[in-house]
Amino acid sequence: MNKLMLCAISAIFVSGAYAEEIPITGNVESKCVIITDTAGIYGNPTPSNLSTDPTDGGVTPIVRYDVSMAEYYKALISWPDEFSQSPQLTDTVAFDGEVEVDRVSVSTMSSYETDKIEYQNTTEYDLTEAGSTWFKIESEADYGFSKAFPGGTYRSLVTAECIAQ
Repeated sequence: MNKLMLCAISAIFVSGAYAEEIPITGNVESKCVIITDTAGIYGNPTPSNLSTDPTDGGVTPIVRYDVSMAEYYKALISWPDEFSQSPQLTDTVAFDGEVEVDRVSVSTMSSYETDKIEYQNTTEYDLTEAGSTWFKIESEADYGFSKAFPGGTYRSLVTAECIAQ
């Protein structure tokens, strides 16, 4: 019997080891949600200018960030630097814009505006408080040198991201 058991144990070692990989999966739901509060509309105050400023006949887009866990996320919001749709344009378009905190659900979020980081057409905010923050995004486009925009539909896109830190 001992010889039989010894043979069985030897056979296991000779045949090599057997391994199995067992997957583990999980779904993570972000604790940061981005919601379009107000869609933007370009006004056309002069033939060569499109603007989301209400005094120019536009509507300023507003995006809301809802954060349920403080200090884990940052907001990256980029104003448009090109049209996603437009008639054929034969000259350059100069884009400009600004991102600002419009309102907050927690008074300590008021520091977001003073602590923001701006580069190119992007504004970065550290979301250090749990709650809701509304950001307004201004956009302006000037066409050529005193050239009139051709008639048609003009669309551009604001990019709003919530980055886990």
